[in-house]
Amino acid sequence: MNYLVVAVVILLVMILMIYLIIKNQKDKKDFVEDANRSELKPEKHGEQEAEN
Repeated sequence: MNYLVVAVVILLVMILMIYLIIKNQKDKKDFVEDANRSELKPEKHGEQEAEN
C-alpha cells in the first residue's frame, strides 16, 4: 500500500479532530455564557401586554 496516501489520510483525520475539538470548546463556552446570562436576567413575559 502506498504510505504517502495513508499518511495524508491520517493527517487529514487529525486536522479534522483538532478542528472539531476547538469548535466544541467554543460552543461549550458560548452555551455556558448564555446559560449564565439567562439565570441572571430572566425574561419578563408580561411587559408588552401590560403596556398595551
